This record gives sequence, structure tokens and C-alpha cells, in this order.
Amino acid sequence: MIFRLYWRSLRAPAYRMRIAERFGHTTIKPDRPVIWVHAVSVGETLAAVPLIRSLINKYPGHHMLVTTTTPTGSQQVHGVFSDKVFHVYAPYDLPIAVNRFLDTFKPEAGIIMETEIWPNLFHACKKRKIPLLLANARLSEKSAKGYQRLPSLTQITLKCIHTVAAQTRADADRFRNLGMADDRIVITGSIKFDLRLPASLRESAEVLRRELGVNRKVWVAASTHEGEEELLLDSFEQLLQDMGNLLLIIVPRHPERFDRAAALCNKRQLVTIRRSSGLACDESTQVYLGDTMGELLLLYAAADVVFIGGSLIEHGGHNLLEPAALGVPSVVGPSMYNFEEITSRLLECNGIIQVNDAAQLTSSTEMLLRDANLCSRMGENAATFVENNRGALASLLCLIDGIMTGNRN
Repeated sequence: MIFRLYWRSLRAPAYRMRIAERFGHTTIKPDRPVIWVHAVSVGETLAAVPLIRSLINKYPGHHMLVTTTTPTGSQQVHGVFSDKVFHVYAPYDLPIAVNRFLDTFKPEAGIIMETEIWPNLFHACKKRKIPLLLANARLSEKSAKGYQRLPSLTQITLKCIHTVAAQTRADADRFRNLGMADDRIVITGSIKFDLRLPASLRESAEVLRRELGVNRKVWVAASTHEGEEELLLDSFEQLLQDMGNLLLIIVPRHPERFDRAAALCNKRQLVTIRRSSGLACDESTQVYLGDTMGELLLLYAAADVVFIGGSLIEHGGHNLLEPAALGVPSVVGPSMYNFEEITSRLLECNGIIQVNDAAQLTSSTEMLLRDANLCSRMGENAATFVENNRGALASLLCLIDGIMTGNRN
């Protein structure tokens, strides 16, 4: 484990810091009851923000503990909540680390975001009668097959969970097939629908758009991965032949890949500006590299068309509800198994376009960039879809209240 941290730190030095926390050591000493929320990385943390804020207001007599696994998740927690919550890295799933962590914080309840299932941690919580809620739970067919390879371990671990709050019926069915009791599964929908856009976002996006150029189209490629930027740059260079003033904004999924993405652009002799440099993005700029944290919503709001990364390669895609909530049309690749039902429903309402390969990505993106009416209709369809599916946060808060009341009784 330590070697793995060192290996990852070669690209992301933050992995070398606070290693003791990963073995349950911390200097934090809570003086009030603790509610614990675990969000593995940036995406889960962003989804959990409205929930955590609601819990802070609803339970003022409790400390809120937020754990993450990645440094980027940690950075997100500190950036949003500052000192309003405790933050440490989640302990490795080793009995000694888990017990040390639980001895320190003694949480009244644990809320685990999406699909983080850890046998030692969950068994230790059950032994201490700490109820666990698997919130906003999603389980792709691929992940379910992985858990099925260890059926006995999976079944006894799932028995340690108080309630699974599944995003969709398909997710619920997969948990049920793995051995989760039917009466412990509730379908709440995704709290990502309950995203609340900052009041100043539109105004900030208009300012950014003027800086990027109001007389040019802006294409945002978000949460891209290794092997995907090359395909995107191929498409971009083809689009440049007919749309010479098009601006591409690339936002790699992981900060340790910012330099790699910049090098790819420079190798192709594309005029590239990094957002972190503070340099102006003028009409000669062809690629704007989004190498800052916490600004993806702003970049979405300034875009004409969005591409959702992790979908042109076999990765399962990323959250496509943020641009949808903003009314910005999105194009996704064939691999969207992490958001299978949401993708299907957005396709049904003509809120997104799904393509099979890079060639179709090029043609579909060009069609959208050239047809303002089509962009507007797709954006409106997507925004309406998000608005009509809000409510998961309220359902989760009711479940948590029931768990907390049960603990007090």
C-alpha cells in the first residue's frame, strides 16, 4: 500500500502527504457526536455537497466528518467547507486501521456515497452498531460481475449495511441479486439531480465568455482520460478546417495529467493557454487547458457544446447532469455504463447525442456548433429533464433522520 502511494505520488505529490491518516491516525479529537460521510473523490464529493450542507443545518449539535480517498477529493472538501467539517483520508481496509479510525470518531451513523464497499470497515461498523447508509448508490453491470466473483464475502458484507438508497431500479436489482435484502433497498433517484447552481454562475460565465471570445464557438471536453485527448484533438483539428476560430477547452479528469495534456497540444503545434497561467485567451488561442480545480461548472456555463469524457474509451463515462442542468447540449461516447439509465433517459428526451466513435463525435459536434436552434432545443430538453427528477436529496434526508432517530431510541 505504501509503495502504491509512492508510485502515485510520482505524478501527484500530494499522495505522499498525511499517510498516517490512511492507517487511522489523526490528531482530531471530537467533543460532540459525529456523523460521517465518505466520498471517495471529486465527483462523489461534489454530489455530496448539498447533502452535507443539509446535515450541517439539520444537526447543529453534531460534528460532520467527511472522508475521501484522493487528494483531489480532499482539496474539494477544504475548498467548499473550510473548517465547517472535519476531514481526514479514509482508513485502508485493514482491521487495525479501521478500528483506530472508529475508536477516534465513534460516528453515530455512516453515509457512504455511491459504491464504496469495504468488508473490514463495514464489519467493524456492524460490530459497533454504527448504521451504514449506502447513499446515491449505483452499481453497473460490470461492477456487479466483479462482486459476483466473491459471492460469500459480498453477501456477508452487504448484510452489514442498514439501507441501500439506490439511484435507479436497475441499480436496486443488481444489489438484490448480490444478496442485499429487499426490505433494505430504497430507490431514491440520484442526488446529482438536486444540484443547485450558484446565483452568480451565469454572470461569471458571461464574463468568462467575453474573455474567451464572443464571436467564436466554444467546445468543452470535460473529465478526459489517457488515450482520449488524442482522439479529441484529432476531431478538433478536423473541425478547425471549416471552423477556424473554434476554441477547445480540455479539462483532464485527474490533475496529474494536466502536464501530459498540455504536452499533447504543444506537440501538435496548437496555440495553447493554461487557465492556471492567468494569461489572456485571445482570438489566436486554439486550446484552453482547464487545469484548475472547482471550475468545471463555470466552464460548462460558458460553452456552446460539451463532450463528456471517459466515454470514448472503455471507462463508463462521467456525470452528464451538470451541463444538462445548465441547458448546454452534450455529446457522449459509447461507454456510459456508469450512468446507463440517465444516459438512456436523456437520449429518449433528445437531451444529448451519443456517438459510437471519434468520427461520429466530429460530425455530431459540428452539427451542433452550426445549428443554434438545435443546441437550444437540446439544452432545454436536458434542463427540463433535470428539473423533473429532483427530490432524491429530500428522500435521503428522511432516511438519515429515521436512522438517527432509531439510534437515539
